[in-house]
Amino acid sequence: MPDGNRRRCCRTVGTVITVSQRAFRTVAGTALGSLSVIIFSGAMVRLTGSGLGCADWPRCNATKFVDVSTGHTLIEQANRLFTGVVSMSVIAAVLLAHFRRPLRKDLVRLAWGLVLGVLAQIIIGGIVVLTGLNPYANMAHFLVSLVLVANAFVLYRRSGDQPSTYFRTGHVRIVTAIRLVVISSALALVTGTVVTATGPHAGDEKAVRFGFALTSVARVHSVSVLITIALIIFLGIRAKQLNGDTNTRDAIQALLLAAVFQGAVGYAQYFNGVPVALVAVHIVGATALWFAVCNLAVSPSRGT
Repeated sequence: MPDGNRRRCCRTVGTVITVSQRAFRTVAGTALGSLSVIIFSGAMVRLTGSGLGCADWPRCNATKFVDVSTGHTLIEQANRLFTGVVSMSVIAAVLLAHFRRPLRKDLVRLAWGLVLGVLAQIIIGGIVVLTGLNPYANMAHFLVSLVLVANAFVLYRRSGDQPSTYFRTGHVRIVTAIRLVVISSALALVTGTVVTATGPHAGDEKAVRFGFALTSVARVHSVSVLITIALIIFLGIRAKQLNGDTNTRDAIQALLLAAVFQGAVGYAQYFNGVPVALVAVHIVGATALWFAVCNLAVSPSRGT
């Protein structure tokens, strides 16, 4: 690393290496990005029918730890190996949080939360494989991924100029409406995982599915999405009271766009027989929606 870049990244005080705010923010952003990408790579395992491409865990199969002999094993193995990238990024976040100056205990706690979450995901991933893609385990795998993304988002947001609070503050009615939107959005994502665990694209032809009627769970999910959109619109109307708070208004608008887009894709995939391409777009949209929820709920850095 050139001397100029090294000075911007870190410096040595005596025998202790200290990390700059800018360097730590870069690592936190990398962790957030890798945790988002692995949601999509995991979805590709399911959508390509590669869920049991490696039928054992932590080995790929009884004879090989790593096996890329078929398309399914290659896809599943690639997703497992990318877990290593995620693990390195969160470990780096923990290490740099301890060396960052000034030391911030909130960042240390949040970074350790990522490590614990990734460890939990590794275990849940093993359970998914060893139980033959159990739908409850699959749901947990996706939902814990969203919790990790939220954790990483808060870490990234707070790694800049420290906000005074973790979550957005302001007029009590606005804050209450934001909380309702967060809860409704989370419920919409949960009901979406139930639809996924009921419908096609389970990851393997022999995978167990929920015995619900797909039409019924899809209707429940669509109602939860419509309620969420209505609450966001209500919040937007309330936000007109915020004369100078453009940050909150922009966050509401971004969330509304994400929710409407996600709802439109959801209806399109349902009425077109749930094609793989639209399901993939829907998964990207779900991640984008959760980003927008976090952007609305989490306090912005000072100066943003």
